[in-house]
Amino acid sequence: MLLLFRVAGKMRDFKLYFILDVRERMRHAPLDLARRVVAGGADIVQLRYKSATTRQFLELGERLKRVLQPCGVPLIVNDRVDVALALDAAGVHLGQEDDMPPELARRILGPGKIIGLSCHSLSQALEAQAAGADYLAVGPIFATTTKRTVVGPLGTSVLAGLARRIRIPWLAIGGIDRERLGRVLAAGARRVAVVSALGAAPDPLRAARGLKEMLAGEGG
Repeated sequence: MLLLFRVAGKMRDFKLYFILDVRERMRHAPLDLARRVVAGGADIVQLRYKSATTRQFLELGERLKRVLQPCGVPLIVNDRVDVALALDAAGVHLGQEDDMPPELARRILGPGKIIGLSCHSLSQALEAQAAGADYLAVGPIFATTTKRTVVGPLGTSVLAGLARRIRIPWLAIGGIDRERLGRVLAAGARRVAVVSALGAAPDPLRAARGLKEMLAGEGG
């Protein structure tokens, strides 16, 4: 099953989901990083900007959207439904704990936008699927330092249950890099979301290309 979203009236296949996590100290400037990972094969980019004011988030979002649009790569906004609406982004990604419920986000954004949801267990994934989420990001699979999490690493054993029971697209997330990707794929995942594996890489384009080649080798 391909990860398909309707973007600008067209269906696209997504395998490699990059979270652009904007922080004070970054190895690469955000827009340059986005250009490189997209050139390397990232299919979708989420903008996470926890320290930003609303204006800062909007300004960077507008600039990032101009980078991504010519490449046909959708922009997903982390947490902020208002920012996603103002930017006319492809959609929003929501968390389990403090973010807007997906049903309300759908009412605000409308049926044509993508709504993703973070999940930390198979039961949460099943609930999110029933609630109408378009896709799920399930983790953390491994320990991660890029985001505070309310649960410890789930390990790869959770992935087999997801592969059997979740019918909407889902991605494995949390501490995934090229060395660990093989274990994730062997456990049943076919799509991944990454942060540091690309954002902290010396050569993000090459790193993205390596991940994408491994994902593409798994077929649909």
